[in-house]
Amino acid sequence: MSSVPTMQAWLLESVDAPFQTTSVPRPEPAAGQVLVRIIASGVNPLDVKIRHGQAPHAKQPLPAVLGLDLAGVVECVGGGVTAFKAGDMVYGLTGGVGGLQGSLASFAAVDADLLALKPATLDMREAAALPLIFITAWEGLVDRGHVQAGQKVLVQGAGGVGQMVIQIARAHGAEVFAVDSAGKRPLIEAYSAIAIDRHQSTVEHYIQEHTGGHGFDLVYDTVGGPGLDASFQAVRRFGHVVSCLGWGTHGLAPLSFRAATYSGVFSLLPMLTGQGRAHHGDILRQAARLAEDGKIRPRLDPRRFGPSSILEAYGAIEGHNASGKIVIDVPH
Repeated sequence: MSSVPTMQAWLLESVDAPFQTTSVPRPEPAAGQVLVRIIASGVNPLDVKIRHGQAPHAKQPLPAVLGLDLAGVVECVGGGVTAFKAGDMVYGLTGGVGGLQGSLASFAAVDADLLALKPATLDMREAAALPLIFITAWEGLVDRGHVQAGQKVLVQGAGGVGQMVIQIARAHGAEVFAVDSAGKRPLIEAYSAIAIDRHQSTVEHYIQEHTGGHGFDLVYDTVGGPGLDASFQAVRRFGHVVSCLGWGTHGLAPLSFRAATYSGVFSLLPMLTGQGRAHHGDILRQAARLAEDGKIRPRLDPRRFGPSSILEAYGAIEGHNASGKIVIDVPH
C-alpha cells in the first residue's frame, strides 16, 4: 500500500488563536491547476484582519491556512495546463480567502490562471511581496483610471499599494504626488514623486500649489475614510477617483460638482467568484515586465520571519512598525 504524501501547514484554527504546525495531505493539482512548492509567503494587512475575525468580505472560514501571496517552484501541473511546467519559478495572489488554501504551507494546488512566471530580476521574497499590492494598484490605475503620460496623479497614502501606484504611474509617464506623513517624504521622493505632508497641507492648499487650482487628473485613494473624502475634493473637472478602501459613507457632492467619476477596486473578487482570474495572471506578467525593466520594485522589511515567528510578523503589521512588506520564509 502506497502512503499518501503529506506536507507541513501552519493552521489558524479559530479567531485570534496561535498558528498550529500540522501535517496534512499534500494536495494534488486538478485540471487547470498547478502544484507549487512554496518558498515565500507574503503577509498583508488583510491576513491580520482575517485572524482577528474582522474581514467578513474575505469569506475565509476557519480553520484555515492563511496567506494571499506566494512565490515558489512548480512541482507538477494538472490536466490542460500548458503555460507552466515542473521547475518553473512562479508567483501569484492565489489563496487565503474564499475557502482557498493560503500560502502558509509547503505546497499549494492553485488555479494556473492566477500565476505568472517570477520576474527574473526579483528573488523569491521580493516576488512574494508583489502580487496583491501590484494587482490592486494596476486595477485602479490602469484598468479603471486609464492613466496616461503627462497626467497629474495624486495618491492618498504611500503604503504598499500606494508605492506600487506611484511606480506604475511613473512608468506610464505621469507626474505623481503622494499625500502621507512627513516621515514618508524620503521614500516618496526616492520614487521620483512629490511628497505632500497630510498634517501640514490642506486639500485646498495642495490643489492650488500643484495644479493651479484645477485639481488632479486621477486620484487613487488607498486609505479610505477622510482620504476618500479628500480625493473627491482634489480631482479636477471630468477627472477620475479610484479607491481600494471605499467602504464607508461619503458625500458625493464634491465629485458630482466636478462631473468627475469614481471606481472601486476589490482585488479578491476573482478568487471569491472564479471570474476574471486569467486577468490577474495577465497583470502579473505586466508586473514582471516592469520589474525586469527596472521600473518597479517592492520594498521589503529587512527582518526575516519563519513559521515559528508568524505571530511576530503579524504583530509588525498590526503595530505599524514594518519598514516594508513582510515576507515569511517557508522551509522544506
